[in-house]
Amino acid sequence: MTNGPVEPRDLLRRHGLRCTPGRLRVLTMLCGSGRHVTLAEAWAQLARAGSAVHLTTVYRTLVVLTAVGVTHAVHGPGPTRYGITGRPHHHTVCQQCGMVAAIANEHLTEAVGRIEELTGLRPDSSGSLLVYGRCRGCSTV
Repeated sequence: MTNGPVEPRDLLRRHGLRCTPGRLRVLTMLCGSGRHVTLAEAWAQLARAGSAVHLTTVYRTLVVLTAVGVTHAVHGPGPTRYGITGRPHHHTVCQQCGMVAAIANEHLTEAVGRIEELTGLRPDSSGSLLVYGRCRGCSTV
């Protein structure tokens, strides 16, 4: 979830990272995907697009991008999913299929306040809460 179009080169430079071909390909793919992807999904999307990036390069790139805050990792059942860091947002995670969806903070302001009031639980340093359940597709199965 971002504030609008993101230029991968600018994003890398803003975070003090070199613009290597592998980083640019991975970041361009993430910016264009509009969703949170697993390492395997990222690698497969790059391969389908004709970008020959080794799986290890994709993994290391995602680790570096997450370490500096360009991306964030969402842990849920199954593999970790990565998304572009932008406006603060929360995540829903399907406990069956692992699908991750982003929800803008403004849509949950009252709910987050009530959760905090009832339990003392506060969003993490990124401002995000993870909400686990079952997505529509898995709920009908």
